[in-house]
This record gives sequence, structure tokens and C-alpha cells, in this order.
Amino acid sequence: MIIYRSPHPDVVVPDLPVTAYVLQGADGYPDRPALVDAPTGRTYTYAQLSSMIHSFAGGLAARGLRHGDTIALMSPNIPEFAVVFHGAAVAGVTVTTINPTYTAEEVRFQLNDSRATLLVTIAMFVETAREAIEGTGVDDIVVIGDAPDGTIPLTGLLTSPIAQVPVNLDEDIVVLPYSSGTTGFPKGVMLSHRNLVANLVQCEGALDVKDGEVVLAVLPFFHIYGMQVMMNEFLSRGATIYTLPRFDLEQALTVIQDKRIERFFVVPPIVLAFAKHPMIDQFDTSSLTQLFSGAAPLSAELATQAAQRLGCEIVQGFGMTELSPVSHVVAGGNDKPGTVGVAVANTEVRIVDPETGQDLGVNAPGEMWIRGPQVMKGYLNNAEATAATLDDDGWLRTGDIATIDDEGFVAIVDRLKELIKVKGFQVAPAELEALLLTHPAIVDAAVVGIPDEESGELPRAFVVLAPGAAVSDAEITDFMVQHVATYKVIHDVVVTDTIPKSPSGKILRRLLRDGQ
Repeated sequence: MIIYRSPHPDVVVPDLPVTAYVLQGADGYPDRPALVDAPTGRTYTYAQLSSMIHSFAGGLAARGLRHGDTIALMSPNIPEFAVVFHGAAVAGVTVTTINPTYTAEEVRFQLNDSRATLLVTIAMFVETAREAIEGTGVDDIVVIGDAPDGTIPLTGLLTSPIAQVPVNLDEDIVVLPYSSGTTGFPKGVMLSHRNLVANLVQCEGALDVKDGEVVLAVLPFFHIYGMQVMMNEFLSRGATIYTLPRFDLEQALTVIQDKRIERFFVVPPIVLAFAKHPMIDQFDTSSLTQLFSGAAPLSAELATQAAQRLGCEIVQGFGMTELSPVSHVVAGGNDKPGTVGVAVANTEVRIVDPETGQDLGVNAPGEMWIRGPQVMKGYLNNAEATAATLDDDGWLRTGDIATIDDEGFVAIVDRLKELIKVKGFQVAPAELEALLLTHPAIVDAAVVGIPDEESGELPRAFVVLAPGAAVSDAEITDFMVQHVATYKVIHDVVVTDTIPKSPSGKILRRLLRDGQ
């Protein structure tokens, strides 16, 4: 067995519930703004945030909710998200976070699978919520802000505050986000207090959040990246977080300009906008020193293009919901373009041949396996999927094909399940997408495999063209011939208006395949 250990020294994970860790310094800066709703300016100081969290916990306890119960939170990024999330944690209640753009059917599936008994949302999504709770264990809908008839206002659950309910840090599930994992339908990822706190501590040195730093949160809090890296990590360091309920380029640029944001945590589609969108030139982005990209692979070429335009550092990290979420990050300017950095503290890595199960040496592509205190407890109600993802020794199979070099830097080649096999050769869509994005006429691209009688599969490209641009299939083929081996060359190109992506920035290749 070949195990690559983090080059960072091990850290001590404190024996604290997640909210106690996140609010550990709040008493030292009670009047500092903790969360600000960017569109309205609605602000909660650290003292107000702590008070509301413990009052909401009291409200849940007064309703009889306790350890073993689950509530659902379906909300965009607003300050009250943290109140509900941490109020549930203080009450010993599990919270399952739901994508607010889901259909009622998708919401209903998650409510039933998680066995939620209460749903918290905002007025905009009440009709979806009402439809979704039919046939579930949810009787009441709690609304943040103005509550329509038949719902309960969040303020109605802010009662006498309670202290942290005793919890088992290793066993009790604090949050239950849903992930498709390496395959299949969404599954509830069971993350304990220990998982979340461990990952916050593991990332602390690498992210190096400055006391009182001002940051913009456009990454959705319902997704593990926004939840942990933005909300929890930055609150634990006394930052002021400006929230946007959805990503709007103009709004984001306005906050960056007016609040002099230094670091912006993003996904690759946002990096693409910063590299190519003409609106960027209308705003002062000189305060930016770093764009940190995660959730999906970012090519070295696109990172370089954005860095040159902005005059700042572009780095990336790697994580997944099942890892709470971070396993790799670029720290302290020690970057290798095209890599996701090195393993965070207390983390072990293996690169395993998916065909033989043998461990591989440096620079050999294989499935990346991770072990560390951030690894989930398993999938809710799904022992089979858990066993397929976690082995008996605690190794989590990521489903990502990666290489690791002799300094521990990892490069993500592609998803194991998304590799295209052309005449027996493996073709990584991410590699071809990165190449297509270097073409001056192309502003976005996705590649999928389509069945072919002779070759088994062939790559098909979906491309979004720049305004006024025109390019033929033959021109793109000629362009690719100059850069990749013959079996990787794309001859089949579909021009489209948009590339479907998840809220975290991952290309939804299934939709592209199913639509053809």
C-alpha cells in the first residue's frame, strides 16, 4: 500500500460541538458585523447572531424537537441561514439543507428520506414547500421574513435561549446535505460535529483568514462548500460576511468594489466570467488578491487567463460533500497551476488503479482515495452505497481520477464515471473542455461521450460561442488536431446557448447526454 500523507503537521481537533467552535471568539468582538445581507444591508452583529442562534434552539426544544429529529432548511444565502443551521446544532437536532431551486418532487424526496419534521424556508418558496410536504412527516412550514397565512414566522420560534444540548461529537449527525456521490440518486451524507470541526481546523492554516476580514459569500450555503468554507470557517475567524441570495455578476462586482473584497471564493464558471465577460472592466477589482476556485476542475489555462486579467492569484482546492468538504488546498502562494494543491493536515491519500485495485506511484493516474477525520460517517439509509464508497479501514473512494507528484500536489484528471473510452483509450472530458476554452470563439464548453459502433464511444462537444462569433465543426477539429492525440479529437460539435451546471458549478453531463 502506498500512502501519501499531508505535508502539513497534524493539528489537534478540539472537543467542541460545531457551533461552540464557530462562535469561539464572538465574545471578543460582540459589536462586529457577522453577517450582512448585501442587497438590503440587513446586519447581525456577533452578539446578535449568538443570541438568535440560542433563542432558535430554545424554540426548537419548546416544540419538542430533540436529538434524533431532523429539520429541513431550504433557503438562499441570507444571514438567517446561519441562525437556523446553528440553532438546530445547539438543540442537538440534525438539519438537512435543500437546494431552493428544487422542484416540489425533489424536495419531497429529501424530506422523506431524511425524515424531516419541520421545513424552514422563505416566502418566495412557500408554494413549492406546501406542495412538497404533502405525503411527508412535515406538518409546519417556518418562514424567514414575512410569513404567509398558514405558516409560522421564524420570529415565532425565537424564544428563551438554551445552552448547547449534550451531543456525542463523533456519532451525532449535525448536518445532512445530499450528494449524488460517485454514482446514482442523491444520498444523505451524514456529517458529525467532529467531521465539521475537524475540517475547519484542518483548513485554518491553509486558508489563513485574517481577523476581521471582509468576504463575499455567493457560494450557496446549502452546498457543503459554501456552508463550511464560507459560512463556518469565516465566522470562526471573526470575519464579516456579505451574503448574496444568488450569484449576480453585477451585484458581486459592486460588493467587491465597494467593500474592497480581497479574496473571492468561487466555482469555475465564475472564473470563466472574470476571464472573459466584458462587464469586469466596468468595475474596480483592484482589491482582489486571490480567487479561490473549488467544486469542479479548473484548467491551468483558464486560471492563467483570469489571473492576468485581474492581476491576482487564482488557486484551487479539492473537496466533496463526503469530505466535509476539503481534502486539498493551495496554501500560502505555494501553487502549481492546474493542481488542487496538497492534502490538508491529518489527511492521507492513495492513488488506486480502478481496474486492478493496486496502489500507484507518482504521476500515474488512478482513483483518489482519502482518509482523515473529515470523512463522513456514511450515507443515510443506504448501507450498500456506504459500503461501495467507504472501506473497512476508513478510506473514501472519491470517484475522481487524479495524479500526485513527488511534492504531494494533486491534479484532478476527471471523474471516474465520466471517462470516455475511444477504441479502448480513456479520454477525459475535462481535458478537452479546457482546450476548447482556449479557442477565442468559445466562452463555455462541455464534452460527453456518445455511443459509436466502431469506436465504442466518441467525444461530442457542446459549445457556447462569444457574441457575434461563428465557427464551424471543421475549424474546431482543425484546432484540436494541433493539440491532442488523434483519438481525442472532436469531430462532433453542437452549438448551444448554455451549458447546464449544478449550483456548485459541476457540468450536468447527464442532461446533455439525455437531450441528444
